This record gives sequence, C-alpha cells and structure tokens, in this order.
Amino acid sequence: PVSLLLEPVATKEGVEKACSLGVELARLLNRICEKHGVDYVGGYAAFAHKGVTPGDRAVIESIPQAIAETSRVSAMVNAASTETGINMDVVREMGLKVKETAELTAEAKGVGCARLVVMANAPEDNPFMPGAYHGLGEPSPVVNVAISGPGVIEAVVKELGEKADFRALHDTIKRTAFKITRLGELIGRAVAKELNAAFGIVDLSLAPSPKVGDSVADILEAMGVEYAGAPGSTAALALLVDAVKKGGAMATSSVGGLSGAFIPVSEDAGMVEAVAVGAMSLEKLEAMTAVCSTGIDMVAIPGDTSPETIAAIIADEMAIGVMLDKAVGVRIIPVPEAEPGDKVTFGGLLGETVVVKVSQFSSGKFIRRGGVIPPFTRRLEKG
Repeated sequence: PVSLLLEPVATKEGVEKACSLGVELARLLNRICEKHGVDYVGGYAAFAHKGVTPGDRAVIESIPQAIAETSRVSAMVNAASTETGINMDVVREMGLKVKETAELTAEAKGVGCARLVVMANAPEDNPFMPGAYHGLGEPSPVVNVAISGPGVIEAVVKELGEKADFRALHDTIKRTAFKITRLGELIGRAVAKELNAAFGIVDLSLAPSPKVGDSVADILEAMGVEYAGAPGSTAALALLVDAVKKGGAMATSSVGGLSGAFIPVSEDAGMVEAVAVGAMSLEKLEAMTAVCSTGIDMVAIPGDTSPETIAAIIADEMAIGVMLDKAVGVRIIPVPEAEPGDKVTFGGLLGETVVVKVSQFSSGKFIRRGGVIPPFTRRLEKG
C-alpha cells in the first residue's frame, strides 16, 4: 500500500509534502502501466479502520487528485473491520473524497470514482480492481486469479429448465463452478510458472461484464425472478453464491480474495435493465449485498447528492460487512448534473447505466457525530 511509503512527519507541512509525493508516484505508476500495457494498478490504499497514520492521511487527502491525473491507478480505503468496528471519521471524509473525485473528473461524467472504493474487511489477496493491493502476507511476485464465467452458469441453468427444484439447481451450479474453477487454477499456475512467480489464490467470484450473455442478473432471471431486484432475488443470489463457493472449493485448495458473485450495476447489462424498469433500487441492492461478495458497486447517483448522504450510504454498507464478518465495498459515482433516470455511458468494461434515485431524507446529524462505531458482539463470539 502506498501509505507505507508516505509516512511523513506528523505535521501539516509534512502531510502536504507527502500528498505531492503520492500524486507524483501515481503519475509514475500510470506511465509504467501505459508503457507495458497494464490496464489498472492498485495499491493506492490506506488502512484506516482503527486509526489514521500520517501516511494514511496523505493517501486519503491526495486520492481525488491522484485519480484525476491518471487513467489507470486505482485507490482503496479500508474504513472498517469486524475486529475494530467502523471508523466513522474516515467514512465521513470518504463521502467528501468521492464527491471531490467526481467533480475533478466531471468532463468524463465522474468516472474517476470507478477507480475508488471504500471497503470493510479488505482481503490482502483480492485480484479485483479497485480494491486489489499487495497484502503484507503476500509473496513477491504472486499471481492471483479469478474465475468469472457468469455466462456459462446462465447457460446451464437455462438448460436445466423450470421444473428442477432448488436442490437440483444448486447441484448443477456447483458442478459447473467446479469445472470453471479447475480451469482457472490450471491457467493461473501456468501463467505463474511462465512469469517465474508464486501462484497465490483463486477468487471464486462470478464477475460480469457489459457484454450481453455475461450477466449475474441474467442468472437470477434464469432461476425464475422476472428481473433482478424482484422479490426472491436475495434468496436466488444466496443460492448462487453458496453453490459457486462449494463447487469451487472442491476444485482448488487455494481459495481467497472476495469469492462469491459480483453485482456491479453499470458492468452488468442485466442489472442496468433491472434499474431501468424500476425492479432494482438502491435499497434492494443494499439488501442483496448481504449475501454477495462486493457491496454497492458501480452505482450512478445524482450529482447533487450531498457528501454526507454518500457517507451514510458507505456507513450502511460498512455495517453489513462488520456485522456479517465479510468483505464489502462501496464504489459509487455521483454523476455531475445528472438526475434519477438519466442514462450515463462510461465506456469499455465500465459499461453504461441509469442514474438511481437516492433518498432525500438527511442523515447529516448522524454522520457528523464522528468517532468510531465499536465492533459488534460477533467478535466476542469468536473468542
């Protein structure tokens, strides 16, 4: 994480100097990526779930500028963990930083926010951007891979038909996940050998793309819900995630990362359609994140959404991650001058989406309390 490289003297001048160094480092990393054909690089990260070091402060302060002045550098701030609770001071500040990042990349419809995530329980071997970073326990270099493959799962669910019961549905997905994962591990090990690197983990996550036929939402609809977000969607997603994990775990002894199913809105054509017809709301999406592996991901919101409301959305998701002891994140895009229902195109793998409605009721007084929400009783149960 970059924060380890930016430990200045704990003064205002020291932090300002470290911020400048951080942005300079981000530019350098971006040039290296461009030269070698690397799409994204992670690790512009701060771990502030329990407290904020001068290095963390420098990273957090410089994130909007670092993202605005690069095209491939991704940033992550871990603001909560099961063991320490939720650092609400950091959550509040990240509401401001998300808003600032959107404003600095306004010409691109705030798309800089697609390279910024606020996480709880960030795993040290996550291969997915923007939450990926090289964890302290990782060998160097190491290859971590993800299986993806939602289109394959959708095909077998459709082939199974509507008369199959839930046990048969679960078993079919599990068997397919085994095959996908085994292939992913074999490819990963071959790549690691070619690069003379250690092989790390296989992330058992179904990650969609904007391409038609590569959608997690379409899997849920193949199971029988009319649109993702309709009643039953959370149960369907829970079945999917469990079956993928059970099948994948049999195919590899190196499970890691996030492992589950991704439901990013703009990167999943089925999710975009669900938002467009009104089946998927921000509140339903939040409920579904309790059983998937990402969180509020690639959601476009109105540009006039206040930083405190953004912080409150982040806080809700952090609470889910801490209470359930799971990794979650918030990657949300306040699109400048956009209103609910507007269509926004980000391009490439980031896709396109419809701006969702955000509650107009204020959470400002709650967010302004500051401090830390202590760890929940689940930590005591672990003892």
